[in-house]
Amino acid sequence: MRVTVLGCSGSFAGPASPSSSYLVQADADGRTWTIVLDLGSGALGALQRHLSPDDLDAVVLTHLHPDHCVDVCGLYVSRRYRPAGPLPARLPVHGPTGTAERLQLMYHGLEPGGMEGQFVFRVVADAVPLRIGPFTLTPYAVNHPVEAYGYRVEADGAVLAYTGDTDDCDNLTPLLRGADLALTDSAFVDGRDDAVPDIHLSGSRAAAAAVRAGGVGRLVLTHIPAWNDPEVCRAQAASVWPGEVELARAGAVYEL
Repeated sequence: MRVTVLGCSGSFAGPASPSSSYLVQADADGRTWTIVLDLGSGALGALQRHLSPDDLDAVVLTHLHPDHCVDVCGLYVSRRYRPAGPLPARLPVHGPTGTAERLQLMYHGLEPGGMEGQFVFRVVADAVPLRIGPFTLTPYAVNHPVEAYGYRVEADGAVLAYTGDTDDCDNLTPLLRGADLALTDSAFVDGRDDAVPDIHLSGSRAAAAAVRAGGVGRLVLTHIPAWNDPEVCRAQAASVWPGEVELARAGAVYEL
């Protein structure tokens, strides 16, 4: 399994990165299967540096805040209005309750029939796995002001855990346990954001959740807003995590 960071900036696109989006690929059945976890602001542009958006097998959304899903609107345009004509097969888009309605509201002036001509929308549920080619994805409901999920992605014996946006919660343990790579929200800073619960992890809380889960190989902090000093987030995680703490960066590739 190969994971490419398309965007890792928290809450809005930053000067060095689009918002949240992760390209996940694995080979099976004589071809490469490709999904994206989230498609936040600016991520569609970064995706095109790696492959044609026409070649996606699925989009999987953690939640419906724009920094995680708004570029699905651009993906719709690229599929519906391409010079060669609309793509004939509908692309699966997995996400929380109301995904279709929310995306269609974002797209002002959408023609009759909405996005259903290009996308087939599927609602995910807590701890109910879904299968996409060689991938088994298990959504875990997490602690955010809206319905939100982290995803545990398994293929070829490798495990990726992506928390999406969350504060600490019990479901982080089965989500993170034994992951080869853990992409963890680290938008908040200890001592600055302590009075704002149930939205985001800090570096130290992300590290504590990974330690509690056990067996995590690599801890990578992500969703760090442009107004944060990433080294502060790293240092706060390093005070808890026993190994190296890594920072996500746009364009980074992880082979699992």
